[in-house]
Amino acid sequence: MKSDLRWLPGFLALGLVWGSSFLFIDLALSSFTPAGVVFMRGLLGAASLGVILLLRRERLPEWGFHWVHIGVVALLLNAIPGFLFAVGQQWVPSSLAGIVNATTPLMTVVVVALAFREQKPTANQLLGLAIGLAGIILVTNVIERFDGVTLLGVGVLLLATLSYGVAMPYAKRHVSHLPYSPFALATTQVGVSAVITVPGVLVSGMLVNPLGASALWGILGLGVLGTGIAYVWNYRNIELAGSVIASSVTYITPVVAVMLGILFLRETLSFSQLLGGVLVVVSALLVQERWVPLRAK
Repeated sequence: MKSDLRWLPGFLALGLVWGSSFLFIDLALSSFTPAGVVFMRGLLGAASLGVILLLRRERLPEWGFHWVHIGVVALLLNAIPGFLFAVGQQWVPSSLAGIVNATTPLMTVVVVALAFREQKPTANQLLGLAIGLAGIILVTNVIERFDGVTLLGVGVLLLATLSYGVAMPYAKRHVSHLPYSPFALATTQVGVSAVITVPGVLVSGMLVNPLGASALWGILGLGVLGTGIAYVWNYRNIELAGSVIASSVTYITPVVAVMLGILFLRETLSFSQLLGGVLVVVSALLVQERWVPLRAK
């Protein structure tokens, strides 16, 4: 009996698109301000998801207090990290940003341990946190040479992944149980994120340079693919392969980000940064308990 691999094309496509997001941000920044990047990302993502919602003949959630919870998730999962990644990538290469993004599971475990005291981290998760910290130290390149710009950029990106870490348990507690389809929730969440980021555009403006072709392709890829259609692929992967396999796409994205940064932007990473990236991925495996080398007695 052959195994069902219908999920594999969508899985690989999602890994490629999410891994390309950091390249897309880099391209978009050639014309857009960081505020313009996050606003257009939400606007284009919501528009593409809205079309899909219409094709599925579904509606947005009914107006009510649950929109507050969706708004909080939109702020923590889209608006804040979207802006911070655009800011941070002004100082660090896209490949390094892709590696730092893989610290999200570490941040989630830290937030859960601090906010939900009844959920104590396991020995494997504590080991993962220690390895992740070592990986972050190597990624910032402070051992080989102190690079203040890189350190600042990575610090901003870590704040973005911390926002992801707060958003995940909040969404699980307050949003995931709402009686609406994932597509309706995703469309609402991304749309609200676009509205939230309007003030930033009004203050800093949309563009820093005339709109160029590379920036246009970058923002379209980031919004339509990375923030819109990617949700569809993700939900389909969960449906066909289950949440465990579907969520493992996060281990592909840093690899894709590094490869694309080197191929298209001629970026370079030191040996210590590459080693740090490997440690970050290993730590993610540990904190999500995909790998459990320490067995409870």
